[in-house]
Amino acid sequence: MDALSKLLSTRDWLMADGATGTNLFNMGLSSGEPPEFWNVDQPDNIRTLYRGAVEAGSDIFLTNTFGGNASRLKLHQAQGRVHELNRIGAALGREIADASGRTVIVAGSVGPTGEIFEPMGSLTHALAVEMFHEQAEGLKAGGADVLWIETISASEEYRAAAEAAALAGMPWCGTMSFDTAGRTMMGVTSATMAEMVEKIPNPPIAFGANCGVGASDLMRTVLGFASTGTTRPIIAKGNAGIPKYHDGHIHYDGTPELMAEYAVLARDAGVRIIGGCCGTMPEHLRAMREALETRPKGPRPTLDQITEQLGGFSSASDGTGDDANAPRRERRGRRG
Repeated sequence: MDALSKLLSTRDWLMADGATGTNLFNMGLSSGEPPEFWNVDQPDNIRTLYRGAVEAGSDIFLTNTFGGNASRLKLHQAQGRVHELNRIGAALGREIADASGRTVIVAGSVGPTGEIFEPMGSLTHALAVEMFHEQAEGLKAGGADVLWIETISASEEYRAAAEAAALAGMPWCGTMSFDTAGRTMMGVTSATMAEMVEKIPNPPIAFGANCGVGASDLMRTVLGFASTGTTRPIIAKGNAGIPKYHDGHIHYDGTPELMAEYAVLARDAGVRIIGGCCGTMPEHLRAMREALETRPKGPRPTLDQITEQLGGFSSASDGTGDDANAPRRERRGRRG
């Protein structure tokens, strides 16, 4: 049994980590600078990133390799460094996890290629598989326990990444980003995703949603997964509130208290892996961990309870067309 499945078999819930980009920008990463370069150039900062999540109580943390595929690295003339940057990003994670004194899962982050599939774009299935496989082999060589495919919008790209995981002989998890009125940018709904993962020849250990708009919208998507009756572990990694631009940078308005409420709601909705995405810092993770450990499990939350505790949804639609019971729309701002 792989390390993540083994840990899931012993616990009702696991806590994942928070933001990568937000934390690294706070350490001095420049806008437009590839974070993956820091695996080689600023390894102590990456160790600090990983250690911050572990010390805050995360059972799983993602490697600093989100944009580590050839397509994204080509923008910086670094397409020849895919294996190196992914291997070192995972190896730094392995070092921190092994020194933690407990079981901590190193999840090799695999983000989208940034390209559009045929026929609308030029990306072919074979090329996508090739790029993801190259990245997966680097993460495997560095000691990642599992591949963590995230922030995907197109079902074609999700399936290509799954095929690459199989070629690398790696267990995997996969999340999509539902940021367009309850759908992904390419129109996938929560119900469509739940159906899709069961048809993949090597299905993920766990699946779910990350990023998107805010914690409220993400929780509505999670309820959509749960309503399908899936028995596969669900992942929720919501942003720490809504992004707002001021003083020259993006700020997320979610407090540690709000993220603690979100974590408990996610657990009560049946989510097995709970973490944060953009804007989520170690202080948010500590509040989430404490709430998960100290607050008793409650019934599955309703949409009204979600909006009451986390704020209104960014759209009236949940993406499925079944909006009869949706609370009245409340504008919370646009995604940054």
